Amino acid sequence: MAAASRVDPKTYFPPDQWARLAAHSNWRGLALLAHAWIVILAAGVMVVVWPLTLPLAVMIIGGRQLGLAILMHDAAHGALHKNLKVNDWAGEWLTGGGLARYRPYHLTHHRFAQQAEDPDLGLSAPFPITRLSLRRKLVRDLTGQTFFKQRFGDLVARLKARKPGQPLLPILTEEIRRKRRWLMGGVVITAIGLPFGAWWAWPVLWVLPQATWYPMITRLRNIAEHACVAKDEPDPLRHARTTKANLIERALLAPYYVNYHCEHHMFMHLPCYQLPRAHRALAKAGVTKGMLVEPGGYLKVLSLAAGKPASESVTA
Repeated sequence: MAAASRVDPKTYFPPDQWARLAAHSNWRGLALLAHAWIVILAAGVMVVVWPLTLPLAVMIIGGRQLGLAILMHDAAHGALHKNLKVNDWAGEWLTGGGLARYRPYHLTHHRFAQQAEDPDLGLSAPFPITRLSLRRKLVRDLTGQTFFKQRFGDLVARLKARKPGQPLLPILTEEIRRKRRWLMGGVVITAIGLPFGAWWAWPVLWVLPQATWYPMITRLRNIAEHACVAKDEPDPLRHARTTKANLIERALLAPYYVNYHCEHHMFMHLPCYQLPRAHRALAKAGVTKGMLVEPGGYLKVLSLAAGKPASESVTA
């Protein structure tokens, strides 16, 4: 198996500049985690005070849920904190979790980016697709169908495969064990909110964004990062796409510099907060002209990804 070609930072940065960029902080990653949770809490308070702001809160909270996933992703690269033990603890317990499972999978994606062995290749391979196909996918995301399939698909499959007379309790017990962290979060949030009449906080202010906005923007992020990137691409400057994001896009669908994905693949151990600086330095040196950069934002990327003529496809 041939690994994807890599770049040497020394090709693009003087040693002193690279040392500043590559330096990991003891506080900046933790500050971003605190920011994510403060924004989520503030959006929840906004709904309590002004209930009609719920649709906006769903977008804000869903965006920060993605932000927590992005910061867990930084922890997978050891970039959230200088101390690896603190890095891994924060990446597991101050985000949505799953770091231990995610790290080997994700590092394999980096090792074989856009090559046949890339475990994420299936996310980008179908593109471009038709507008109708993309619309159907986004509708499934926003209506909770994607969430239900991802979170409960295995349970449904096991229930369908259950033989006559096979006890149901062990299947349900195993499902509760698998979902124990998610369920315990719900119990804790409900217990905290109940004395204040906010028994609805977990399903409305956490699960609803998680089941609707979060799956959709996760899909949009995946599309922007690798859709319509050539399979077996030999150029390491074109294994992923950087998408210029405006203020609204950064707030609601591209938090914590996730849009600088080409730079991330070029220098995968850079903390996310250093990616804009790396981009500016590369742009100043003229390197970005050879990189895969979309200056038109996420709408432009979606137009590219949904550019297949309807006459060429009959599937969703």
